Amino acid sequence: MNASNATGDNAAAAWFELLGDEDALLMRPGSHHRKLVEDAYALHRAQVIGRDDLSDLLERADGALAYVVEALLDGDNGQ
Repeated sequence: MNASNATGDNAAAAWFELLGDEDALLMRPGSHHRKLVEDAYALHRAQVIGRDDLSDLLERADGALAYVVEALLDGDNGQ
């Protein structure tokens, strides 16, 4: 593994850490989603991930946003 691979691995790990930050997601869902999407595209531009992985990360980002919307709606309904 060379230094650029290690940097890419760290960047990808940071993306997944951001994805799992439920507190940040619940506090600022729009900003959090935008950061996930921007970082996913940055990983792709840097050739850390391929287009299939980009698609997967974008789906995960959208899923996280859908989760928080559902959680907020459930909270408004007292569920």
